[in-house]
Amino acid sequence: MNVREKHKPFKLRKILQGLMVIIGGIIAAYGLETVLIPNNVSDGGVTGLSIVGSKLFDIPLGVLIAGINIPFIWLGYKQIGKTFTILSILGIASLALGTVFMHHIPAIIEGDTLLVTVVGGIILGFGMGLALRNGGALDGIDMLAVLLSRKLPFGTSDLILFLNIFVFIFVSTVFGLQGAILSAIAYFIASKVIHIVEVGLSGSKTFQIITTKPEIMIETIRDRLGRSATYKEAYGGFSNEKFKEITCVINRLEETKLKEIINEIDGSAFVTVYDVAEVKGGNFRKHNIH
Repeated sequence: MNVREKHKPFKLRKILQGLMVIIGGIIAAYGLETVLIPNNVSDGGVTGLSIVGSKLFDIPLGVLIAGINIPFIWLGYKQIGKTFTILSILGIASLALGTVFMHHIPAIIEGDTLLVTVVGGIILGFGMGLALRNGGALDGIDMLAVLLSRKLPFGTSDLILFLNIFVFIFVSTVFGLQGAILSAIAYFIASKVIHIVEVGLSGSKTFQIITTKPEIMIETIRDRLGRSATYKEAYGGFSNEKFKEITCVINRLEETKLKEIINEIDGSAFVTVYDVAEVKGGNFRKHNIH
């Protein structure tokens, strides 16, 4: 296979990523224009600021989304890279144009505040999550949070929450306190949907188990869950006692079963659990359980 043939799958994958980012932007625009904005509910981040600016100054929402995001796109290019920037431009452009073309579409839900926040948050989150899953972004405030987290002693998620507090205070000046609260709820729902779209409903978890019965623990995990596990030696910092630390990656749906196994074999085992965004390589596929 020559170099040109090797590049074909890569180019096709990038084209598909770009297409999915564009679709994500269109879906997010639909959620804004047919659910949230007609009911005086906003979003967080740059999109929220754009919605408020559009109401205050009677400027098309798409123009503000594109314009306010320009410095953040430059920030993304400097801090993250060219591919991310190109995909984000596609996403933000599709979001901006989507709001322009969908502006006169009638609202699909009116009046019911609970339904508005839930449905609007789900549609918006699905669109934004689709873009993020494929390597792009629809809002620049996340890029700013990543940069600030490198300069300040705070995590990215903490800074996103902190920055959005000011956004929702700004939203309250146009939509009132109730509108700001509903916007915050819709944003929270959207953030959860984004997470689901990015990692999937099942997801994966890593269990690290320090136990005095590693052999039987691994054997039971293999027999009952069909999962393999690895272990390494660990020493207690206080007692200097030698243990064996088991590491096992499982599907999120298997979490309860694994906890039952641990409690059954060694109720005093020390267990730490981590969310896993992605699993690659190795043999993560389950073995048959007999």
